[in-house]
Amino acid sequence: MSYKSTPLYGGAITVDLPAGFGDASTIRQIPDHQEVYLDGNGYASLVVDILEYQDKPTDEEALQYHFQDLIDGTGDSTNVLNQGKASMDNMGNKPVHILHFLQTPQPNPRRKEPEFVSIHLLLLRLKEQGTDIVISINEPHYAGEYVKAPEGQKETQLMKQGEEMAKKVLSTFDIKDWSLFNGA
Repeated sequence: MSYKSTPLYGGAITVDLPAGFGDASTIRQIPDHQEVYLDGNGYASLVVDILEYQDKPTDEEALQYHFQDLIDGTGDSTNVLNQGKASMDNMGNKPVHILHFLQTPQPNPRRKEPEFVSIHLLLLRLKEQGTDIVISINEPHYAGEYVKAPEGQKETQLMKQGEEMAKKVLSTFDIKDWSLFNGA
């Protein structure tokens, strides 16, 4: 997969995204605190949210807070595959946590639903700026439109692509203009 440097929030942040991903704000309204990029050749997406810092006893509890906020009220079932600490190459010692989970929507006969969605949730904690940056990489798996995991393996090719994208975000995410967080 080829990547290109992509400016977010007017260039205040940059990150390498797959070359085939496009800015969703060209086709629909996106809130100011959010950036959404869609795969022009599939169903994958990447969402970046600048949110209020959650003052929890631990960073893991803040990750769980954002995870619950994402899944609450969906009616979907979730299965956490792994969770842990990570690091962003350009963020020094800022705390970063990652959670990979599968979300399975309730069947809906009125619209096409994926069998499941593989989601990599990344949390960058910026305590001094009063900000949590939550990045979600979403890989929907629609019946008949993806190759099932080979015998004895748990990950589909789409899941592996999501993991590759998460690693690329961790290695390239860079805040160029910290004034973005003034008044956040």
